Amino acid sequence: MIAVIDYGMGNLRSVQKALERVGLDARITRSAKVIDDAGGVALPGVGAFRDCMKNLDRFDLIDPVKKAIEKGKPFLGICLGLQVLFTKSEEFGLCEGLDVFAGVVTRFPDHMKDPAGPDGAPDLKVPHMGWNQIEKKAEHETLKDLGSGSYFYFVHSYFVVPEDESIIATSTSYGIEFASSIAKDNVFACQFHPEKSQQTGLLLLANFGEMVNGK
Repeated sequence: MIAVIDYGMGNLRSVQKALERVGLDARITRSAKVIDDAGGVALPGVGAFRDCMKNLDRFDLIDPVKKAIEKGKPFLGICLGLQVLFTKSEEFGLCEGLDVFAGVVTRFPDHMKDPAGPDGAPDLKVPHMGWNQIEKKAEHETLKDLGSGSYFYFVHSYFVVPEDESIIATSTSYGIEFASSIAKDNVFACQFHPEKSQQTGLLLLANFGEMVNGK
């Protein structure tokens, strides 16, 4: 069973449905016991970093999240669920995160240009929204059979800057190159939305399921 953590924000039902579509038992929960009993944990989310941290604290979910990671339980972070794993965010003023990984969450620069675009092309829009490609930087079970050039769906204005670049699993270019996923041991977390990414997203979720099932 995969515990999909409910802290009052995000597209929980769509993540649950996508996990179920690849044959996994996914349960939306705020229960520390359910999270502890689960074979794997998913932390999805959309919205503001500060609100996420407040809600995780409000529902007493910070310790269960950290304990799941510390115990080596397969852990999947999606979008905001990636960002809060880091030390702090610059969104609406500095806000402390879970500090599982050292690093900061920062906003795309203003006036970015498409390097492949013609001279005089308009600035790239923020948020970064729509389909974009990944470049694979490291191997991880969750990325099995997914190579550089695979497309995923993004919606975000902020991105993570890890202090330890070796945890960057994929990068993506949008005016600048940024870390679009990170991986270390039992943790995989991505800025893109696998639940909105059609077949590539379902393959990633199926790979995560194999981690949970020990295959």
